[in-house]
Amino acid sequence: MIDVERTFVVNKPVDVVVNYLKDFKHAEEWDPGTKSCVQQSPGPVQVGTTWHNVSVLKGKETELTYRLAELSDEHILLVGENKTATSRDDLTVKPTNGGSTITYHANVEFHGLAKLVGTILLKSEFDELGDKAAEQMTRAINAL
Repeated sequence: MIDVERTFVVNKPVDVVVNYLKDFKHAEEWDPGTKSCVQQSPGPVQVGTTWHNVSVLKGKETELTYRLAELSDEHILLVGENKTATSRDDLTVKPTNGGSTITYHANVEFHGLAKLVGTILLKSEFDELGDKAAEQMTRAINAL
């Protein structure tokens, strides 16, 4: 299992941040590993909405179906799944002077054979992606 957590501050209020982050198509703007992310389910973004996500890790593409699992005024949980892994993007947004503090916790649990080697091979890559995601998310949100 891989766990990465970053906490950082942006200059937008909580409602603007949550509204932006709940729509996972925006991962193309803030997640350095995301190549594409397209909403699959029709209608407005709400709990249960799904996206087809294509990410690149160590030069290889992987596809996951992400679902908005939880949504509240200050919390977003997105869960992505495929045959080899379950990924959880857990975001908490709290008000800060003139903006918001975001805590981004990414957790990846590998399945089957990937469980044996995935953590060892990808831990440093995910740590680096966590740093880049915090930087890119800060830039994207501050530019809203």
